[in-house]
Amino acid sequence: MSKPEPKGLKVKIDEDTAQGIYANLAMVAHGEAEFVVDFMFLQPGRNEAKVGSRVILSPRQAKRLLGALSDNIGRYEQRFGTIPTMSAAGPDDIVH
Repeated sequence: MSKPEPKGLKVKIDEDTAQGIYANLAMVAHGEAEFVVDFMFLQPGRNEAKVGSRVILSPRQAKRLLGALSDNIGRYEQRFGTIPTMSAAGPDDIVH
């Protein structure tokens, strides 16, 4: 049985973080205790990507993120149409 969500959770975000970081490539790695997701920007015509942000998640949080993304992608596609996927790794892909 999962824990209930905290009620009335207040989230603060500073101005720089609120601006976000653009990523068109992500790499996922894991060990027994955590998942590491590196978000990168790969400029067109270049073969070197720069990591803009790294997020480290517990396995439980990674699975919850997967569920939240799946739910949101489903709602997005209902509203805006199917999101195409690429068959070969390149910009806009996740590297496993």
